[in-house]
Amino acid sequence: MFFNKNYDFANYNTDNIFIRTRKPVPDRFKDKVAIVTGGSTGIGRSIVEELVREGANVTFTGRKAETANLFIEDLKKEGLENKVLYLQGDMGSEEFCHYVVDKTVEYWGKLNYLVNNAFPFVMKGREVTTDDWMFGFTNGILNYARMIDNSAKEMIKIGGGAIVNVSSISGHIAQSMWIYNTLKGGVGMMTKAAALNYARDNIRINAMSPAGIWTRVTTRGMTEPDVSPEDRAKRAFGSSRETMLLRLGEPVECASTVLFLLSDDASYVTGSEYMVDGGFLTMGSEGSIERDMKILSYRDEFKDYVKARPWQDDPHILAEKLRKENK
Repeated sequence: MFFNKNYDFANYNTDNIFIRTRKPVPDRFKDKVAIVTGGSTGIGRSIVEELVREGANVTFTGRKAETANLFIEDLKKEGLENKVLYLQGDMGSEEFCHYVVDKTVEYWGKLNYLVNNAFPFVMKGREVTTDDWMFGFTNGILNYARMIDNSAKEMIKIGGGAIVNVSSISGHIAQSMWIYNTLKGGVGMMTKAAALNYARDNIRINAMSPAGIWTRVTTRGMTEPDVSPEDRAKRAFGSSRETMLLRLGEPVECASTVLFLLSDDASYVTGSEYMVDGGFLTMGSEGSIERDMKILSYRDEFKDYVKARPWQDDPHILAEKLRKENK
């Protein structure tokens, strides 16, 4: 269900192992123009893919041209390469934030949507420095604020638009990532305040907050060559066991939520934050699925699902093996 049979956990590319797909809504975003920051990989890439498949023209940003060009080569296979404009740069630069919006309007003629996605994953805790704080703030929440302000000015010219800020469940819980937790929490409040400020301009602003999603960032500790399959399974299980759905999510599951929030289907939704977390936050501090399995007797459908998987290098199969051994 989740991975290709030829899945190589040690050397995988997270952008092409996923087989969970969604059926695009034809022409839902025809003649619409969107900006997606950090759109070369992971969640951002999936958002770009789904937008262009539904008819949008998309400008996406990224720091590495090589990664962006590989993405565009993949889009060529679907005949969608002319639906995107790639701009290389650093979202922490005020000048670049202006350039992205100006170039988008110059190239596509207008701007309907913004997806703020580029955000630094600063994992430091007590050892943070002032420079770390300034880096996280400038490249994270200030970047989001600049893009909202710059984009809204163009949206007002055409009668409105929609903005989605990619946040995180880390903005709602205490973790050791002091900077990241603080700034992602700020994204949630900024979304609400910005939604109020731009509501009279017919600009809706919402947030999408994921938990564990299979991307290079969340799986970086699982891809080292010297990590055994069993250890990879332990790490994968450790990330997924506190969700109700007993798995990590995939980028396309975030993208589908973002597309909903951008679309007219969400015309009465603004100032909201949508959790795409498999039930992680709802489980709360008591959310160890291992403990609850004693009560739930371990859902039969999940047992059957695991047994039906034909390949042996999948972390979910290994995680099931570990569960049985640790009973």
